Amino acid sequence: MRLTRPMLAPAALAAALALTGCGADGDGDDVPVTATGSLEHLAAEAECAPDMQTDADTIRQALCGKGGEKYVLATFSTDRGQREWINTAKDYGGYYLVGRKWVAVGHEDVVADLRGRLGGTLEQGVRHGGGGGGHEAGQSEHAGHGG
Repeated sequence: MRLTRPMLAPAALAAALALTGCGADGDGDDVPVTATGSLEHLAAEAECAPDMQTDADTIRQALCGKGGEKYVLATFSTDRGQREWINTAKDYGGYYLVGRKWVAVGHEDVVADLRGRLGGTLEQGVRHGGGGGGHEAGQSEHAGHGG
């Protein structure tokens, strides 16, 4: 079965909503070179036994567990497809660890910890809250942080 982008977007966004939230600062000082490879290779680097959720031509997506925390690990066939997916998902908030043609989505602490194994850039989605800020656009965080 070939899944199309309209079919994938709701599932990806629901996963992002279910797996994200606010947390403590998780700032890794020692960031390795950003990992590359298949979903299985990235999962092995992250010490994850992936529970495959989507296996399509344009996106492969799995759930991973880390202790009591879970996160989504996805790989993409194109850079453009990845960026479109991230831009859509970020409207729902959350924390994203972004590498070349892959992304991990989860709680802030989890993606910060994964960054110590997979490298990548931390990005934050739109914040939805009543703390006077309303909707705040997400942006790359720690992108200039050397490692």
